[in-house]
Amino acid sequence: MKPPCLVVVQQILPALRVSIANELTEKYGLKKKETAEKMGLTPAAITQYLNRTRGNNAHETIEKSKEVMDLVSDIANDLVHGESPANKIVTKLCFACRILQGEGLICNLHKEAVPSLTQIESCMCNFEHSTNDENQANLR
Repeated sequence: MKPPCLVVVQQILPALRVSIANELTEKYGLKKKETAEKMGLTPAAITQYLNRTRGNNAHETIEKSKEVMDLVSDIANDLVHGESPANKIVTKLCFACRILQGEGLICNLHKEAVPSLTQIESCMCNFEHSTNDENQANLR
């Protein structure tokens, strides 16, 4: 039993962190320690993200979405300039996941994680995008 949110936690969020860390170090020239402070992580975690020993599984997936990559740039800019409170940055991360859901990219990763899902017609990765009636019907 692996819901799509598990794919988000294990693959999408780390991939987003890779992209944000890359943006902070490459575009803005921040050192690993500064990047770690801006992202609320340890310098060791930033090293893993930059070396792609963490977060590499879905990195190509998120790069397929121009809209998500634009959000990554916005988040990095916000972190560097301190223009957004933490709740707005978290909202942007959540919005990135919704975009990936809407584009079917999380569904693809979910089907890789749970091969038996490839035999099912209706993808539940977009469950929250359905109407309430559709949600109730899917639960029956």
